[in-house]
Amino acid sequence: MRLLMLGGTEFAGRAVTEAALARGWEVTAFHRGRHAPPSGARVLHGDRTQPGGLAALAGGEWDVVVDTWSAAPSAVRDSATLLADRAGAYVYVSSCSVYTWPPAAGYAEDAPLAAGSPDAGQTDYPQDKRGGELAAVAAFGEDRSLLVRSGLILGPHENIGRLPWWLARIARGGPVLAPGPRSLPLQYVDVRDLAEWILDAAAAGLSGPYNLASPQGHTTMGELLDTCVRVTGAAAELRWTDPEVILGAGIEPWTQLPVWVPPGSELHDALHGIDVSKALGAGLRCRGVAETVGDTWEWLRSVGGTAPQRPDRPAVGLDPVVEAKVLGAG
Repeated sequence: MRLLMLGGTEFAGRAVTEAALARGWEVTAFHRGRHAPPSGARVLHGDRTQPGGLAALAGGEWDVVVDTWSAAPSAVRDSATLLADRAGAYVYVSSCSVYTWPPAAGYAEDAPLAAGSPDAGQTDYPQDKRGGELAAVAAFGEDRSLLVRSGLILGPHENIGRLPWWLARIARGGPVLAPGPRSLPLQYVDVRDLAEWILDAAAAGLSGPYNLASPQGHTTMGELLDTCVRVTGAAAELRWTDPEVILGAGIEPWTQLPVWVPPGSELHDALHGIDVSKALGAGLRCRGVAETVGDTWEWLRSVGGTAPQRPDRPAVGLDPVVEAKVLGAG
């Protein structure tokens, strides 16, 4: 298979590139040159946000294109239109954020969708991702476009900072504000499982939308943080704290305490209540939380303990002063 990876140097795109190379696929990585792609990929440079930025893609043919773009849908439109006659299929890595807010717990691919336009500039994340989907379908048609609506993505090379923040915090040791309940069910996809499923689906000629995350309740908040303590070997004490105490202290779920959202909330239903039966039926396999956490820790140590941060995403994590205040009040 000949793969054109639009990006391919950081998190999800890098995982797809590495997985394709491991299969012996011929991989071309088109990117801006800020980071090097995995060894073995052919490199083309260009910036889709600039006039003439797609010039390097003027020639060439590919079996499949994978695109993880998260900003202006018009960039997806321009890329997909340019490649429609020279690529077999277009895989757009979208998000479960494309569903109309708030989605009902257990929502599947037929749930109502947010508004979006393939011709739009950058607006907000749900509309941008939905516009990107529409752009891919407009250029490649429904039978040659695959829309991968991912949930929370974790794993090595994460550049959002969610799991790396927890690992770094727990590695510092001492009392740790652990947001309860311990049994809170979590749903996510390891970036490598996402990549393998994308390649399998592309090779099989699948099309249309697929929600992609682990099964509901794949792990719990307790298992996730216990695993962080174990793999880091830290002298950390998890102090489980009721959601009401956390919210009462003005702490923001998801951003200040990454991954966690209070049970019974619309946000929990949206992030950890996704119906993924379609993807599971199409071969999705999800590794255990111990492997995801352990491998992320090993990678984080290999880069000096500080994960790279995407400049277009806000930093996550809880101020130590706030954490100490809440723990002291408890």
